[in-house]
Amino acid sequence: MPIVNGPRVAPALPTMNRSRSRLRVWGAAAGVVVSLGDAAVLSWLGTTFTLNGHDAWWLVALWFSGTGALLGFLLGDAIDTRRRERATADALAAARAHVAQTEKLAALGQLAAAIAHEVRNPLAVVRSAAQGLTETLPDADVNGQRAASFIIAEVDRLGSVVSSLLAFARPIQLNPRPVRLAEVVTRAADLAASDLATRGVRLQREQAPSLPMITADGDLVCQVLLGLLANAGEAAAPGGSVTVEAHGAGDRVELAVSDDGPGIPSEIRGRIFEPFFTTRPRGTGLGLAVARQIVEAHGGTIDVGDRVGGGARFTVRLPVGGVA
Repeated sequence: MPIVNGPRVAPALPTMNRSRSRLRVWGAAAGVVVSLGDAAVLSWLGTTFTLNGHDAWWLVALWFSGTGALLGFLLGDAIDTRRRERATADALAAARAHVAQTEKLAALGQLAAAIAHEVRNPLAVVRSAAQGLTETLPDADVNGQRAASFIIAEVDRLGSVVSSLLAFARPIQLNPRPVRLAEVVTRAADLAASDLATRGVRLQREQAPSLPMITADGDLVCQVLLGLLANAGEAAAPGGSVTVEAHGAGDRVELAVSDDGPGIPSEIRGRIFEPFFTTRPRGTGLGLAVARQIVEAHGGTIDVGDRVGGGARFTVRLPVGGVA
């Protein structure tokens, strides 16, 4: 079952109680001020209040003030109650949506695992047969060799899809340990360099001179960077560039991968991290979903925005000290 991390919500009762008290006090105070104002206006207009021949203005003002304070108190309490009900309704809606998303991902994960296990063995048999065919065909049989090579290439592609399905279905198993962030970035850049060079894409690096040690699973962080670099390489045009950045940001570190491709339309940015959502004809829609699982399992975040000058920019933020 995939890991789905939700936001940690701290208890808000003390804050809500203080807010409720403030609304009551301000409501009562407003009621007193308005009531005294009304009494003063009546007095200014020439209205007199007497009781047994004595001036009773202060008694009336006190009566008005008490009534106004009570009404203001009740009004403040009613406003606060309405706010609390609205906040509770919003929290319940968010919780229901989170539970529904968790159940959906769990079901998708189980389905993905079942499909992957059923498909992997037949794929291995087909690939082995195609490999044997290439070894037995004469070199002069160009069409046969081409067909066998095509079968092997497609089986390898499907194998990659199966691996992605299994990666999505398996729970993220972290092995956090102190790692040098600079070494993780260097390893990912070195591994991606040859593929980017084959596509005619330049790889640029921008990182702080001194990067902090972080507590994380270095292999999984490297996997996230590799996936983002591969996506950026596909988005960039031949002759374009891909940039990987790394720097510290207080108690967090930021890793960013950007490209000078066409960018990602704003209307689909909210969905690109959803499982099985893809805009590529041959994509699985699992790469970014798995990346988000890994990042969130570390207590971090991943988002997408615009690169200055055009293109897309993916930013990963991880806590230096690991998962809290």
